[in-house]
Amino acid sequence: MADPRFFECAGPFALAEVAARAGGTLVGEADRLIEDVAPLQTAGPREVSFLDNSRYLPQLGQSQAGAIIVHPAHADSVPPGTAAIVAKDPYIAWAQVCALFHPQPGARASIHPTAVIDPEAEVDPSCEIGAHVVVERRARLAAGCVLGAGSVIGQAVEIGENSRIGANCVVSHAVLGARVRLFPGVKIGQDGFGFAPAAAGYVSVPQLGRVILGDDVHVGANTTIDRGSARDTVIGTGTRIDNLVQIGHNVVLGRQCIVVAQVGIAGSTTVGDYTRIGGQAALAGHIEVGRGVQIGAQAGVISDVEPGAVLLGSPAQPKRDFFRQIAFLKRMAPRR
Repeated sequence: MADPRFFECAGPFALAEVAARAGGTLVGEADRLIEDVAPLQTAGPREVSFLDNSRYLPQLGQSQAGAIIVHPAHADSVPPGTAAIVAKDPYIAWAQVCALFHPQPGARASIHPTAVIDPEAEVDPSCEIGAHVVVERRARLAAGCVLGAGSVIGQAVEIGENSRIGANCVVSHAVLGARVRLFPGVKIGQDGFGFAPAAAGYVSVPQLGRVILGDDVHVGANTTIDRGSARDTVIGTGTRIDNLVQIGHNVVLGRQCIVVAQVGIAGSTTVGDYTRIGGQAALAGHIEVGRGVQIGAQAGVISDVEPGAVLLGSPAQPKRDFFRQIAFLKRMAPRR
């Protein structure tokens, strides 16, 4: 059970309602009350759990959960007396059930006394503005936005409805869509790393673009996204970016991409829709990565990538070539 000090629970719910939210078929008592969600190992008779990985099948048989979300292939393994919620994708069903018991709190219409909001800013009355927030002139916040303590929303920034900006975020030169979520410490819209070498030193190039975030984009804690220099930096709808990621100026990151922690994407690179980039991978600037590419952890991508490719290693290369080389090196290594 989630710690009630931090996670308010909306339960109990009848099993019929839980199964409906999961999008699954219930095998058990429809009117049995379920109070909360819990892991398979610790769930009790008034909690619901799930099984997504077959390696945990032994724990399924020993679980005391009141109900368990399972794939049809595992429905017969649910212990007697435990209700089964049979779903094609138990993990998605579990996410939906967790959201039923622990929904995201909505904005509580309020402005903290220490917040500073410019008279020329447009803040919908339904927004929740935390302590020491700064909203600069001509910024626009749509209905239901939440701004965490210490966040700064720069001049003329636009934030779409029901977006949540975490504590100590700074957003400038940006347009954010609806339901965007920035976790604490995110920095968006700062100058890109642009300069021209000259005989007397470096000449900074003015960064005249913006950052555009599509609807439902999530940006993890302490990630930075530079604004464009000549064109906009664009993050596509539904993309999820992990903590500690650096995205350079003019980058275009497609729709529904996944970018894992500590990735760096250099300026003016274009990444296609549905691409997945593993932790600590690096992408050079001015390259094009096609749709649906998978880039492994710590890979170094230095040239264009065809759609659908799977890359590993540094410099990055096709998965098959990478493992062939590893096998060759192992054969060449002297045996002790």
